[in-house]
Amino acid sequence: MSDPLDALEKSIGTLRRAIRDAAAAGDTERAGELRMQLRRAERAWDALVDAGEPATAPPSPAPQAAPAARGSQLPAREHVHRALMLLGVPAAPKLIVDVHEAFFPGELSTSKLSSLRRDEERSYRSSPGARPYYLCPALAHDLLTPVRALITISTWTLEQRVIGPLSPRTDFLSGAIRIAEAVQTSAESAADGPSPQALRLLWRFAVNIPDAMPKNASGHEGALDAQQVIGAAQAELDVHTETDRANRAAAARQARKSLSDDEQLFGAPLRGVTHLRSARA
Repeated sequence: MSDPLDALEKSIGTLRRAIRDAAAAGDTERAGELRMQLRRAERAWDALVDAGEPATAPPSPAPQAAPAARGSQLPAREHVHRALMLLGVPAAPKLIVDVHEAFFPGELSTSKLSSLRRDEERSYRSSPGARPYYLCPALAHDLLTPVRALITISTWTLEQRVIGPLSPRTDFLSGAIRIAEAVQTSAESAADGPSPQALRLLWRFAVNIPDAMPKNASGHEGALDAQQVIGAAQAELDVHTETDRANRAAAARQARKSLSDDEQLFGAPLRGVTHLRSARA
């Protein structure tokens, strides 16, 4: 399974390289925005490391139950963060809950996510930067308003958090690859293999990707080949990635010019739509 710490470390490395490139190009505005994202990512890394270190010895003599118990005691925002870090793309509440159920211990429901999103914005506005990360909506590429049906993480780059015309499909394919990789890891490392929930989730992705299903599929999730899903998803992703990346990059540049720091996380207010249209004219 993809480790959230590994994903954050990869993101930190990517941000550092981007800062170096921006500084070499003399783009001080871009470098400053990337440094802010780097600080958020580093705080998120510290928080995850601290969360993984038990403060006291477990009171129960059953150590095998400790990881699940610790996972079940995490707040809902930590559950959401772990699921999103595994997926690596903006996701709807139902998918986040399904990913969490498939790969992580503890309970999470979509009802918790609706109030959680409001709490995150209130927390940021009352004390910006106090938390290592915030859960925030994706941003529509044209108006930079919040796409409230999709949740992202503040430590991701603007390019990751913007949704362009092709982004729903590219994010679906990218998510399919991450889920298939997590299933592969579970098959190799877990004694009983991937969970039934993980296999069902991978099946739901595979049936919507050309050539991802085995020709002799029997209608059972166990017939899936995770590597075949990865190959099929990557083949289609290669077709769309360049255009999607260009659309997202253009929207991100506009966001950096037009939006305040908090609006870059939570979106432009509707009253700012006319201003953004004028800025593009």
